Amino acid sequence: MGRMASSASEPSPAPKSWYRLNLTQQIILGLVVGCVIGWWMSRMPTAGRASWDEWMKLIRDVFLHLIKVMIAPLIFGSVVQGIAGTGDMKKVGRIGAKSLIYFEIVTTAALAVGLFVVNFVKPGQGVILALGSADAGATAALAKPLTAAETVLHTFPTSLIDAMARNDVLQIVCFAVLFAMAVIQAGEAGKPVLDFCGSLTHVMFKFAGIIMKFAPFGVGAAIAVTVGHQGLGSLLTLGKLVLTLYGALVIFVVFILGAVVWIAKVPLKPFGRAAREPFILAFTTANSEAALPKAFDLMERFGVPRGIVGFVLPAGYSFNLDGSTLHLAVASVFVAQAAESTTGIHFGIGQQIVMMLTLMLTSKGVAAVPRASFVVLVAALKSFNLPVEGAFLILGVDALLDMARTSVNVLGNCLASVVVARWEGEFDDAKAHRNFGTPAATAKNEEP
Repeated sequence: MGRMASSASEPSPAPKSWYRLNLTQQIILGLVVGCVIGWWMSRMPTAGRASWDEWMKLIRDVFLHLIKVMIAPLIFGSVVQGIAGTGDMKKVGRIGAKSLIYFEIVTTAALAVGLFVVNFVKPGQGVILALGSADAGATAALAKPLTAAETVLHTFPTSLIDAMARNDVLQIVCFAVLFAMAVIQAGEAGKPVLDFCGSLTHVMFKFAGIIMKFAPFGVGAAIAVTVGHQGLGSLLTLGKLVLTLYGALVIFVVFILGAVVWIAKVPLKPFGRAAREPFILAFTTANSEAALPKAFDLMERFGVPRGIVGFVLPAGYSFNLDGSTLHLAVASVFVAQAAESTTGIHFGIGQQIVMMLTLMLTSKGVAAVPRASFVVLVAALKSFNLPVEGAFLILGVDALLDMARTSVNVLGNCLASVVVARWEGEFDDAKAHRNFGTPAATAKNEEP
């Protein structure tokens, strides 16, 4: 009786206050507030808006700089620890081969979905291009997309410090994989290095947790700058193109990635909960790097071994850009349709398929090119004698398109890590359900 009285007198945990939001809710709130501030900025006089614009860009850029500074040490530490920790070099080659096979299948499906949707909706029909109006200087200043041979060569760094300074993910991964192989061969002599990389990875996750507390402000500022420049009415300018891309991405996620989830037997609800925070971060900042540290952490908590996460996620940034490849299909055919409306010259389905095959190759080097998707689009248009003016027309709403394609890139890479882990027989279903099976467990694991 006394025991019952004692237990009854113990204070029960206080209910969570309504204003105590988890990080995902804070980011969404930052998105809404940022949209309101951006709409307000878009209605201000030019002089007044310039001052607000400067400060919003400062907040956005500080957040992105802090995210980018952790990319290189996090990838290096994770890849080395994950691969060297297994002690199995054959496994490294097996994971790499499986990853590339998966990447090629899914990105090809993305191009096919984009080609089908853009031909069905025909967003470029009736759009008249002002030929000769494109900025020739701007076109000439663009970097050329890498050829297949140049992409392979670019993978191998001449300097690790230089690769880290430029945050060249592919080169860092390449060096880390080779370095991990050396650690395995070094045996006992390599053990201190392996321990250091494990400690480095742990510290970088804690570092990421600190920076993510600033995410709602960085996200809010980023969306405020976009809306302030474009205005909420920017959707109306090329509304049909924007809706076509968003619709195609939804179809791709539901039917293609959905089929992958079903085939690989990925627990859907827990995966959705695990991937939603990186997805929202990528959407609101239109920056894949902003979501990478959180994706690393959450996919590992979801049940993907660190070695697979450390290899697949960074490699996917160059070879598994599902959203970007789908965008290229939609944008290039949009320009072809607009060119037909302008000049009357028909760009047939056969030519479109050839262009898609070209994009399938050139888009693999997209991560190494400044103004990535736009550069590859311009190159494809010039290769097929389509007016570059169409690309500059799209540039007017590129910020809105970039948000969608970037978030799908991140979602696709998160799923890729789970698929490869399942393929290797190393995915931990129990861990996925334990950490993300319920909203309460998810909230606990989303916290830094």
